[in-house]
Amino acid sequence: MRTLFPVFFLLVPLLSICQKVTERQYGGIFENHAKIDTVLKKSQIVRIVFYNLENLYDPYDDTTKLDDEFTSKGIKRWTFSKFLLKLDHLAKTFIAIGGWEPPAMIGICEVENRYVLNKMIYETPLKKYKYRFIHYESADSRGIDVAFLYRPELFRVVFSRNINIHFPSDSLMHTRDILYVKGVVFNTDTVHIFVNHWPSRRGGFTESVPKRRLVAQTLRSALDSLQQNRVDPYIIIMGDFNDEPDQPAICEVLKAETYSAQTTPASLVNLMLPKMNNVNEGTHKFQGKWAILDQFMVSGNFLLKEKGLQTSPGSVHIFHSAFLMEEDERFLGGKPFRTYSGPRYTGGFSDHLPVYLDIWNQ
Repeated sequence: MRTLFPVFFLLVPLLSICQKVTERQYGGIFENHAKIDTVLKKSQIVRIVFYNLENLYDPYDDTTKLDDEFTSKGIKRWTFSKFLLKLDHLAKTFIAIGGWEPPAMIGICEVENRYVLNKMIYETPLKKYKYRFIHYESADSRGIDVAFLYRPELFRVVFSRNINIHFPSDSLMHTRDILYVKGVVFNTDTVHIFVNHWPSRRGGFTESVPKRRLVAQTLRSALDSLQQNRVDPYIIIMGDFNDEPDQPAICEVLKAETYSAQTTPASLVNLMLPKMNNVNEGTHKFQGKWAILDQFMVSGNFLLKEKGLQTSPGSVHIFHSAFLMEEDERFLGGKPFRTYSGPRYTGGFSDHLPVYLDIWNQ
């Protein structure tokens, strides 16, 4: 499959350009409800969400995919009623994140196919908001993909494409896709959006690092090509990166940095980096430790312009509503209320928390 942009591999060592976080400090609390900065209420505001849906499969067996465990006879005993309940959970979450006015755009990962997306936008409380979606069937062996939902009255799609990355044939994960969407917001500004789901740490953190670096190289090349051919394009990158914001694949390869006096319109700013100063904050919890795996990054021009399309470093949030959480009996505190804990069905929402970003036209 042809990719959107040529891939160029870096031939020299890369220096870290991120603010390194050596110790995660205690303090502060989670964002526990969706809110809009009162200073911005008179402006046009668009809310963008990213959410890892934790294996949104239909209950039917696809003989071309490794989805047997998510069938009524599989180890997960995944039934149609459980599937419908999960769809209602997701609709509830998206409506709540928007403050009862669902987001304009939603990036998601771990969806099986177009069928589950159609069921979600047409047969849940989301149906009255007339969402549309963009989805490409990937070559992932488990059949899980990324997708993009949008409300056409708020965002007009101009172009979309999958950027496909192939891994060595001996890898359990042979491919990974980045979804690229070009569209117009506020009927005036063109925005370039990249929805990501980077390779997991399955098989060991160190062993999986090269896969995430390869995806980061591919995405960085796409950004370089985009910025070479356009003057200061507006760029939004969202996804589950399976790395925290200070890891080399994000800092050194993708070149996503913290907002500072050195930020330029062409810089890539990781809005989640400052949140690493709070050990109690994260989007995913593993063995009692929170990690910020789900992130938003934007081009520097979003933060530097006084007029036109804008955002601010404080306009990104982790959505931490009580209904998405349950008690962590083993490690104390709370944790995401997930759909499965191993093979055991728990009936929750996801093993990740969603993140959202507000942008506006001043």
